[in-house]
Amino acid sequence: MLKLTLVCAYKAALYLRLSKGDGDFSVFGEKLESDSISNQRLLIKDYLKKHPEITVVKEYCDDGISGTTFAGVR
Repeated sequence: MLKLTLVCAYKAALYLRLSKGDGDFSVFGEKLESDSISNQRLLIKDYLKKHPEITVVKEYCDDGISGTTFAGVR
């Protein structure tokens, strides 16, 4: 008997976000990114280890950007 296996592959982009009001990001300090962004990335990478069918093709990171300062928003 022939056994068929269905293989699914997914492409994904990571989206990590922290508003200025949320945290510990310093534009002029030594930190390159906030703890929240680092923790989000770690949680996602842990999830991806358990799901090898998902390939990350891009990462978007809004660290310290507020929706109220987005271009065109007042």
